Amino acid sequence: MLRTALRPRWLGLLALVVVVMVTFTMLGLWQLNVARDKGRAEAVRAAPQRPVAALTTVVQPQAQFPADGSGRRVTATGRYDAAGQVLVTPRLLDGRRGYWVVTPLVVEGTGARLAVVRGFVTDPAAATRPPATGPVMVTGSLAPAESPTEGAALPAGQLGSVDLADLVNRWGGQIYNAFVFATAERPDVTTGTTASAGIVRVPPPPPVGGGLALRNAGYAVQWWVFALFALYMWWRMVRDEHEREQSPARPAPAPQKVRKEVTDV
Repeated sequence: MLRTALRPRWLGLLALVVVVMVTFTMLGLWQLNVARDKGRAEAVRAAPQRPVAALTTVVQPQAQFPADGSGRRVTATGRYDAAGQVLVTPRLLDGRRGYWVVTPLVVEGTGARLAVVRGFVTDPAAATRPPATGPVMVTGSLAPAESPTEGAALPAGQLGSVDLADLVNRWGGQIYNAFVFATAERPDVTTGTTASAGIVRVPPPPPVGGGLALRNAGYAVQWWVFALFALYMWWRMVRDEHEREQSPARPAPAPQKVRKEVTDV
């Protein structure tokens, strides 16, 4: 069968099939990207519509970040641990380079620490510490931990990312495997005081991940099936020709003799 497949006309047809398969594969990948984009856009639209939930009902200390937790609006009540505050840099907000002000919130009821992005500053001196005492209820958007960064050493009290593995070593005790972009506090101990006038809230980023738009995902699968079907049809035609060549030739039917009957006149 290989000898049959290597004939010029079948190789030429195979080249055409390869072009078709590549085209169909690319169309499938395009539809898959469309499905992801639509799924991500749907997740962004749906995030504000989801009700605000208590942090303790969404994630537990030391537990894995929930699959649907990115962008989830939560509330947490506790007390800020002012001594654990760090600055995360470099960060950008409205084209300005600066720092995220990240402070641990000791969550009421669990005693575990939750990293809270209280705001953004362009000058480290503006990152005033919150009151060391007094309960506060934080409302914000949940986010998964960031990856560690590599590079030049930063000054004391500064990090290159919200690396929770680093923070748990700094803070000690239990920690939530998540952090929160604070959108509101009650009482407002970050932007509601004159001393904290330089701190600006950080808008929560769009949710990470999201599902797939099923219709476009189905189109992607269809294109890939078409690509495989084109290859199958080429193989089937080559196989059929090979089998025809291998089967013994049928002898031509012998001519039939016609008997002539002589009739007496």
